[in-house]
Amino acid sequence: MPKETLYLKLDQSVRIPSCHIYVKDLGKLYCRDRGLLDRIRGKKVYTFQEGDRDEKVIGVMYLIALLKEEFPCLEVETIGETQTVVRREGNGQDSAALQAVKVCFVSGICFCGAFFTIMAFHNDIGVTQVFHRLYEMVTGQGSDGATVLEISYSVGLAVGILLFFNHVGGRRITQDPTPIEVEMRLYENDVDQAVAKAAEREKKSLDLDG
Repeated sequence: MPKETLYLKLDQSVRIPSCHIYVKDLGKLYCRDRGLLDRIRGKKVYTFQEGDRDEKVIGVMYLIALLKEEFPCLEVETIGETQTVVRREGNGQDSAALQAVKVCFVSGICFCGAFFTIMAFHNDIGVTQVFHRLYEMVTGQGSDGATVLEISYSVGLAVGILLFFNHVGGRRITQDPTPIEVEMRLYENDVDQAVAKAAEREKKSLDLDG
């Protein structure tokens, strides 16, 4: 059998709907021999067992060794990640109603925390007194607490928050990722790295020893 080269690019993390993990689930594959590529894509890597956690870390060296057992003439060129975190979906997932309750609960906490922080900041720097004094200096009249300064500041604060988070309702203002999306991506990367490190320390990852 002539030698063929497989180019393998592992994803950092993937989600699968079943308990069986195949090579095709782990990332992107390329090989000139389409028949061989189909056989490689259908190669089973692991099956979640009863009592397993819903995530498994698979190392690229283990994957190469697994493929070389069945395809000894295969040359594997790896690109990108050296391991991937596979998560199984649909096992113990919360119901839609429970997810909605969780979203409302977290949203309420974020909303209350945000407005408390804003009020505490304003009270700490005495913004009300500043507005009163500034209004008296400009107009020569006392402020009743609902002048053009307070109104403009409130509107500007709301507009600034919308522009910062890059969303108005369900619409994106620009094509740039929002700060929340950026932080979520960073958080996901940190979680994947932590899971991979923990699996390595506990010897629960699929990888070659030594």
